[in-house]
Amino acid sequence: MNSRTIANGILRAVGIIVAIALILYFFYKIQSVIVYILIAAVISLIGRPIVIFLRRRLKFRNTIAVVATMLLLVGVFVGIIGLLIPLLVEQGHNLSLLDITALQENIEELYRSGIAYLELNHIDAEKAIKESKILSNLDYSVIPNFLNSLVSGLGSFSIGLMSVLFIAFFFLKDSNLFEKGILTFIPNEKESKTKRSFTKISDLLSRYFVGLFFQILILFVIYTIGLLIIGVKNAVVIAFLCALINLIPYLGPLIGAFLMLFLVMTNNLGDSFNDIVLPKIIYTLIVITIAQLVDNFFSQPYIFSKSVKSHPLEIFLIIIIAGLLFGVVGMIVAVPSYTAIKVILKEFLSDNKTVKKLTQGL
Repeated sequence: MNSRTIANGILRAVGIIVAIALILYFFYKIQSVIVYILIAAVISLIGRPIVIFLRRRLKFRNTIAVVATMLLLVGVFVGIIGLLIPLLVEQGHNLSLLDITALQENIEELYRSGIAYLELNHIDAEKAIKESKILSNLDYSVIPNFLNSLVSGLGSFSIGLMSVLFIAFFFLKDSNLFEKGILTFIPNEKESKTKRSFTKISDLLSRYFVGLFFQILILFVIYTIGLLIIGVKNAVVIAFLCALINLIPYLGPLIGAFLMLFLVMTNNLGDSFNDIVLPKIIYTLIVITIAQLVDNFFSQPYIFSKSVKSHPLEIFLIIIIAGLLFGVVGMIVAVPSYTAIKVILKEFLSDNKTVKKLTQGL
């Protein structure tokens, strides 16, 4: 091997590295567009069963079926916003009247009552709590800022929303548009396997997102019934918002529970803390517990086993790993991405022993 061959090899390697770096930089600069495309792809997967139903059962033309589906999805989105705006306005008004000092006094009174109860049972909890300095470290002023930050972030979604809807319309109109774009970069001998992979992925993810819809619906019904029984104002809106947040794996239920308790508490500002607010908080905790038990032991296992053909433990590990690597966004996209990867591996590496074990249910 002469020096010229070595130099050419080095130049070729440097060229490949530079090309990869430029491609990655390009993707980094257009990351928002990539996000729009991915969200539009998800919306098209959700709307796909509706389009198929309108075309096959009601004999709609493809364009009319797509337009009707998009109008339905937009109507649902507008309805959600219409439900949330009055709640945000009311909670903002309640928070503007919030007396931080009174809230602190109520919580400290609850703390003293709990300590007195524990002392009757010979439990020395006060010493441990004082040493931890929990009450002195609590920042009560953070509560009024919660919804303000939520409202301020809504304006930045307008351009993105229009872009997503525009892209989703064409994905629904031409269901193979995304596939055709990918096939442009696929060698001819791999096209048939790639097409089969796309078909399988579309079917699995459509069922997965439909399953998520029913998961939200079940939580929404349980939350609504529970909050109505308790007598919480804006029960339907609060139930829907907290059920929707549950889509975030593992963190979602905690965020939703905190949000529900927060909204229930601020709905009753000015009422007696011990006689009205505290009992409603306790009853709300019971409702949250019942809903999460149903979700964890019925809804989620059914969705994962029937839609994406994966074991719940397998899904749990994938979500945790994705969360550690990519944060909350990684946890949300972990299951669809993992499902797509499994389908591709089964199609292209079906003879591999490990792949056979992972994809035996597909």
